[in-house]
Amino acid sequence: MTKNPDSSFSGRKRPSDIAGIPTRVVVGVVVGALALWFLLANLERVKIQFWVFTVTAPLWIALAATLLIGAVLGYLFKGRRDNR
Repeated sequence: MTKNPDSSFSGRKRPSDIAGIPTRVVVGVVVGALALWFLLANLERVKIQFWVFTVTAPLWIALAATLLIGAVLGYLFKGRRDNR
């Protein structure tokens, strides 16, 4: 017979919760707020050099694109790790 790992805490908060909110949600909100603050602190225009061309754009766009690409790659590799 298999046991549900959360069944021993029936109705009570798990040790990994902060004020009843899962720790990963709290960390995600904090990291998201810091990322937003960092993006808004970097509004000047910069030249971005690719291999064959150069683009002038606000730095926050480049940072947001990098953050988005990192999040997508992290999600993809997380799924791959869970399947092992």
